[in-house]
This record gives sequence, C-alpha cells and structure tokens, in this order.
Amino acid sequence: MSTATTAAKTAEPAQSAETAPGYRANRTLPLRVEALRQWRRRRTLVMGGVLAALPFVMIIAFAVGGGPDSRGGNNRITLIDTATASGANFAATCLFVSAGFLLVVPVALFCGDTVASEASWSSLRYLLASPVPRARLLWSKLVVALGFSLAAIVLLPVVALAAGTVAYGWGPLKLPGGALAAGDTIPRLALAVAFVFVSQLVTAGLAFWLSTRTDAPLGAVGGAVGLTIVGNVLDAVTALGTWREFLPAHWQFAWADALQPQLEWGGMVKGAVVSVSYALVLFALAFRGFSRKDIVS
Repeated sequence: MSTATTAAKTAEPAQSAETAPGYRANRTLPLRVEALRQWRRRRTLVMGGVLAALPFVMIIAFAVGGGPDSRGGNNRITLIDTATASGANFAATCLFVSAGFLLVVPVALFCGDTVASEASWSSLRYLLASPVPRARLLWSKLVVALGFSLAAIVLLPVVALAAGTVAYGWGPLKLPGGALAAGDTIPRLALAVAFVFVSQLVTAGLAFWLSTRTDAPLGAVGGAVGLTIVGNVLDAVTALGTWREFLPAHWQFAWADALQPQLEWGGMVKGAVVSVSYALVLFALAFRGFSRKDIVS
C-alpha cells in the first residue's frame, strides 16, 4: 500500500472527528426557515400591499377621470385606451405601466437586501459560524429571494385581473391590432408574466451580486435599480443601432407579443437568452466573490 493511500486513510477518522455527530451541511438553513424569516419582515408586507393596491388606485383614477377612452383628439388606439374594455385588458394595462420600473423595485429589494441586511445586523458571521457553508447560505437566500420576486410579479396581474373583472366584466382581450378570445387570455397573460420574471433576472443578479459586496442594503438595492435605469437610458439612444439588442432593457416589453392574436416568439426568446446570460454571470460572480470574502460583520 502506498504512503499516500495510508495517509488518506489515517486522515479520514481525524476529519470525521472534527464534524459534530448528525451534522449535514446540506440541511443547514432550510428554505422554509429562510422563507419564513423573509416573510415576517416589514418590507415584504409593505411591498405586497403596494402592489396589491395599485390596480384599485387605477380603477379609481379611471372612474374619476372618465376612463381612458374619454380622451379626445387622438386617433391612435393604444393598450391604455382599451384598459376598461374587460378584466383581461385591465390586467394587461397594469402589467404594461408597471413592468418598466415598478416591478424592478421588489426584485431589487428582495435580492439586494437579503445578504447585505445580515451584514448590517452583524448576524452574517454568526450564520456562518453555525456552521452554515457559504455556498449553502447564498443558495438558500437566492432561491427564497427569487421566489418572493416571482410572487411579487405574479401578485399584481392576478389582483388586477380579479379587480378588473369585477369592475369591467369578463371578455376578450381587445388589442390595437385585433382581439384575443376570452378562453386564451389567462394562458397568454401567464406567458407574459413568465417573460417579465425572466427579464427581471438581470436586476436580480445585479442586486444579489451587490448584496455580497456591501454591508449597506440600501446601496445594493439602489445600485441595482440605478443600473437598470441606466440600461433603459442606453436603450433609448438610437445611435447605438443593433448594439441595443445586447441590452436587457431592449426586450423588456417583448411580452406584448404573447398577447397578440398570432403568438410571436422571436422577441421573447431573444430577450430571455440575453437576460439569462447576464444573470448567470452575475450570480456566478456573487458566489465566487463571497466564497473568498473576509466576513467581519
């Protein structure tokens, strides 16, 4: 038997002796525990309340203003003009007015606050001393943060669809270019919401990466929102030409193709590829940087 094999065999009992009986690294910080911790935080409830209240605020605004179709002097019909045509139209309108910025905030909040808040409370080192492996800690927090982000993105159109159906009735989804049968509206809206979530993965990746680099939750959240806004500004610069197609913001409204009578996949597929590519790089940077970082808070 070789010397290396003998050394390996003699090292195994010593390594097991250093591990507490019953300890399993993959069982530390279960997802249900992290989800319950995040659910009980005030910012989760406040953000959920804001998103759930938006459809009712818009219904009141349409009631006070006489509805979007009461405006005169504009012959061009847009999605906003058909907001009160049916509950499905109202849900699509709420998604349209919120996808550009409002839905960015909960994604940045849930993903950017998750690690940085532990550092600001000086509890991060105690979690790692439990001991929770660093990769396990990040994985649990990332999965829960993405889960809450998805719930926030789904909450708005679901509430809007229910409230809009009560206020304006159920019917086909009327669009400037045609109409979508009432039976097809829910699957198409679900597809649109799924794409919105995928398009927000870039913001999630930015926020999560910044959260592992700073002890200030506001810096991580604000940085992710700010960089997302910069992307929107760059997309508005038409002089960039085809380079804009490499910006996630360029495809943020491609979900509208899912609501057309003839389903179009081209824009959504390109947007999903761009968003997922950026997100994977950012998540990898977060895990790599956190694994080598000195935790002093």
